[in-house]
Amino acid sequence: MFFKKEYKNLWIACSLTFVTAIILFLLNYSIGKHQFFLLLNNDLGFLADNFFRFYTNVGDGIVWAVLLFVFIKFRKKYLPLLISAFIISTVLVQICKYLILPNEPRPIAAINETEQIHTVAAIKPHRISTFPSGHTAAAFCFFLIACVVVKKNWLLPLGFVGALLVGYSRVYLAQHFPFDVAAGMITAIISVCLAMLIQQWWSHKKAYTT
Repeated sequence: MFFKKEYKNLWIACSLTFVTAIILFLLNYSIGKHQFFLLLNNDLGFLADNFFRFYTNVGDGIVWAVLLFVFIKFRKKYLPLLISAFIISTVLVQICKYLILPNEPRPIAAINETEQIHTVAAIKPHRISTFPSGHTAAAFCFFLIACVVVKKNWLLPLGFVGALLVGYSRVYLAQHFPFDVAAGMITAIISVCLAMLIQQWWSHKKAYTT
């Protein structure tokens, strides 16, 4: 199974992601959903506006396509992991957004005092289907998958901070509540763990047939 020593970084990454998500959930309930959002949505100035405006695209769907090309060229062995994680995370996010909670309001629609919300020029905040954050789910999927494919210890802190900044960007750009970001992190853990099972099944099947 995938509890081997070679997957140690994945489990450390999953644990770190899970604990962070739980902390965000707890802060959400102790501070309040709207107040916690406004606390993190503070205007950090011109540089932060422009950084997060572009950096948030790290969690965009196009990155999956870029990774697919990279894996086909250099990491064919892990294609089942990548493709499975993409399908599972996409299905989970879309089911929550459009079937379970289709009209769940985003910050700009949920908070009456909209003047308190910091927005960034050229980024129009969406109004509904807030749960969970798809960009956050994708970014943490990339991080967790990288921990399987790239077996370097430096990737853990660097990848975690990189993925967490995508999650924060969704709050900073007034697109999601921190609660949605935490849910996106949990979605990524579920998706990659299930994808790992598929990867192992595929590897064993291929080894058996050859």
